Amino acid sequence: MKRTVAAVSAALLTSGVLACVTTTAQAAAPSAPSPESAAARADSLIRTNPGAVQGAGGEAYRAVRTKVDPSGAAHTRYTRTYQGLRVYGGDFVVHTAPNGTMTGTSVGLSAPLTLGTTAKVGAAAAKASARKAFTGSLTSVGAPELFVDASSGKGRLAWETVASGWKADKQTPSKLHVVTDATTGKVIGSYDEIESVVGSGQGIYTGTVSIDTTLSGSTYQMIDPSHGNGRTCDMNNGTSTCTTFTDADNAWGNGATSNRQSAAVDAHFGAAKTFDYYKNVHGRNGIFGNGQGVPSRVHYGNNYVNAFWDGSQMTYGDGSSNSRPLVSLDVAGHEMSHGVTEALSGLVYSGESGGLNEATSDIFGNMVEFYAAAPSDPGDYQVGEKININGNGTPLRYMYNPSLDGSSDSCWSTSTKNKDVHYSSGVGNHFFFNLAEGTGATSYGTSPVCGSAPAVTGIGRAKAEKIWYRALDVYFTSNTSYVNTTTPSNTARAYTLRAATDLYGNCSTEYKTVQAAWTAVNVAGNDAPCSSTGNDFSVSLSPTAGSVTQGGSASTTVATATTSGTAQTVTFSASGLPTGATASFSPASVTSGASSTLTIATSASTPTGTYSVTVTGSATSGTKTATYSLTVTGTGGGCTGAGQKLGNPGFESGNTGWTTTSGVIGQYGSQGQPTHGGTWNAWLNGYGSTRTDTLAQSVSLPSGCSTYNFSFWLHIDSAESTSTVQYDKLNVQVLNSSGTVLATLATYSNLNKATGYTQRSFSLAAYAGQTVTLKFTGTEDASLQTSFVVDDTAVNVS
Repeated sequence: MKRTVAAVSAALLTSGVLACVTTTAQAAAPSAPSPESAAARADSLIRTNPGAVQGAGGEAYRAVRTKVDPSGAAHTRYTRTYQGLRVYGGDFVVHTAPNGTMTGTSVGLSAPLTLGTTAKVGAAAAKASARKAFTGSLTSVGAPELFVDASSGKGRLAWETVASGWKADKQTPSKLHVVTDATTGKVIGSYDEIESVVGSGQGIYTGTVSIDTTLSGSTYQMIDPSHGNGRTCDMNNGTSTCTTFTDADNAWGNGATSNRQSAAVDAHFGAAKTFDYYKNVHGRNGIFGNGQGVPSRVHYGNNYVNAFWDGSQMTYGDGSSNSRPLVSLDVAGHEMSHGVTEALSGLVYSGESGGLNEATSDIFGNMVEFYAAAPSDPGDYQVGEKININGNGTPLRYMYNPSLDGSSDSCWSTSTKNKDVHYSSGVGNHFFFNLAEGTGATSYGTSPVCGSAPAVTGIGRAKAEKIWYRALDVYFTSNTSYVNTTTPSNTARAYTLRAATDLYGNCSTEYKTVQAAWTAVNVAGNDAPCSSTGNDFSVSLSPTAGSVTQGGSASTTVATATTSGTAQTVTFSASGLPTGATASFSPASVTSGASSTLTIATSASTPTGTYSVTVTGSATSGTKTATYSLTVTGTGGGCTGAGQKLGNPGFESGNTGWTTTSGVIGQYGSQGQPTHGGTWNAWLNGYGSTRTDTLAQSVSLPSGCSTYNFSFWLHIDSAESTSTVQYDKLNVQVLNSSGTVLATLATYSNLNKATGYTQRSFSLAAYAGQTVTLKFTGTEDASLQTSFVVDDTAVNVS
């Protein structure tokens, strides 16, 4: 089976899977923490539990924004660096309860980063690639930046180079970010940070409306003192100078395109209503969140059929023959919403995350239209219906059935990620319409379901827009997508369900409608079904095994999470202990979402051997268990270190204890590589391209024992058809502390492919009394994949 590798989001640069994102309703805290103290709590939680954010050595994190809910729950968003390099896709959010305990995280990484930071392809080659990738009139190429591209959930070293200039139309500015693999030199993605629409005054589209202006002497200026002094200016059909509109009597425009003020009225009104929408509906102080107004530039270029947001201001062209300015209300709300998305979650403008970015702007652009209730432009679920870009009176996009435009996806498919973001947005648009208005015939159009999905009854715009904004604000990461097999929790479905839980309760009507609305657009999920109680929790251990000599003690962290409903008090106990051993928990009980430390102390008379200790967490909704493997060895004479010697032998604690290349250890059952036991395994190669993967662990072998058995379960599948040539190989080797190969225990290849797992065993008696490294090295040639899958390893000494 060919390995499934998530497509690289071409946007790649704005600044990180936990099993799930858990957000729970909490009892009101005595007082809500300040953003500063909430961020300090989150910092402390990361230090004590780096695994919750897929942390690795050599990393640093920076809190960039903290939101504190009225209940006292908080959400702190971070960026990540690795060995001093920025990590795209490494951003994450730490969610905390009012009492400061962790209730979950939003993370885009599927595993901790393990990669070298020395580029094989230099900056000069990356710069040359950026020049070649740019189409139009190039004016400058910036210095390439070396960074870690983790857009797929796994890290690789890459260069980002910004090429600036003008697109082929010579009027649209372009800042093209080109991403180049620092190992192969291949261009792996690109995105343009200029986000375009291409997709009392009297305006052309809004009709007669009131606008706020400023009187300077005896002249009125189109500067809005009520909305952060946002100004509207005239580009005079050029691309450089913009002159603020002025008027003697404060009566602006006449509704005709020939009057230059008419387009300005629409733009000025749109900026004000978008400002008011975010402030009054979502509590955000304008587009930038600081009360600052948005500059609006109209009459840009000549015959310029476009409008764009460049990160700081709005720009509108006059359309074909300068006869149809692109200043309609939904276009204004759409473009400025890109600024909100950039500030809140940084959804990268490519692939499925780019589709979600565009969908967010379509959603809020239309919600601004409903909010404004302009006399000549009432709310609807069409995008750009007033500006007639198509030339036949049709809108750019239809939210109730996106495929009506001939290009957009109404239903998610595996090809959605490869579409232009203006068309992959259709899945998110269709979901939102179903959530707000329902499926079937509505007053705004008929919304079909995908496949055999059941019909959906909408919950109304007011609730739907709150859910989407909440998900964007505190849950989405930069590389959130519709469907993600590598990081299944980092999806819009999972995060909008968390948002619905926050706002309306777990398994509420709103929660169930979010589920149904995603299902209706063919976006499935592994969200837990609603139960009668609505409350549930989980218990996990890290590490899951330990070894002690008689009289010694071993410790493990017992982590809990609220998987649905409200938080509960979880009390711990342990069973299956050997004679003479005792177990203690500190603390003995926690609120679900917090952790405890289990310490197992043995006595001098505790019998040697390996024991399965069951850890039980008990709460009002029931019990949950996890298993800890305890090995007790003798204290003297003969074989003094008997037992299983490998740490994390079944990979159930992720990368803990192992050194690997990127992406080797994971939960790969959904990608066609089932485990031999548990839910984690190690998958080397399987890419169908030239690649070397490694998996290694150092182990100390005691002396004086009779048996030193190294074993593992191995499954090999391959697309190679030959029965005589070894194209792809897996070497199993023993290395000393200096990295010198002491022995090659076995070599497997595509010739050994077979159904299921086979256990392989070798004696390590020759290395008794030594510390050695056991290493798997998989090499794959340029075509046709071979997958080497390892699970349930062991070094048993007796």
